[in-house]
Amino acid sequence: MKSIFFFSILLIFGLVLPTAAQTPAEKIQQLGLQVPEISQPIANYVKWKQVGNLLYLAGSGPKIYGKVGADLSTEEGYAAAKATGLEVIAVLQAATGDLGRIKQFVKVLGMVNCTSDYTAQPAVINGFSDLMVAVFGEKGKHARSAVGVGSLPNNMAVEIEVIVELEDK
Repeated sequence: MKSIFFFSILLIFGLVLPTAAQTPAEKIQQLGLQVPEISQPIANYVKWKQVGNLLYLAGSGPKIYGKVGADLSTEEGYAAAKATGLEVIAVLQAATGDLGRIKQFVKVLGMVNCTSDYTAQPAVINGFSDLMVAVFGEKGKHARSAVGVGSLPNNMAVEIEVIVELEDK
């Protein structure tokens, strides 16, 4: 009770200023993250497609190769998913012009290139999910599927598809 009273007094006298919410770009800088250049599609498709206020991103993957459970550990898979998250952020920046336009993440499909007996796909895709929440806060929380697959293009470790809702202009 005393701490609430003390905080109220500080607030009244202007000694505690409410902190402004950080933008995703500020959060990226604060976290010391490096957003990469967008890679070019490896086939006949586009990186994103907007329909109304929904932005659909094509699958993205890292420059980390191999099969989780054989060539890579769960921790290395997590790092691959986090690296993929940085690629997704780069695509979102290019598609929106301002990461602040993202109203919320809606759905994420995380595919893990893994052995047939590997079962920790959610722990791998957490590398992506944890990054989105760190950068976007509550807006970064999403519905998600994390599945294992027998192979991915160019033997990349993970591939992630994303759907986000954008703020009205």
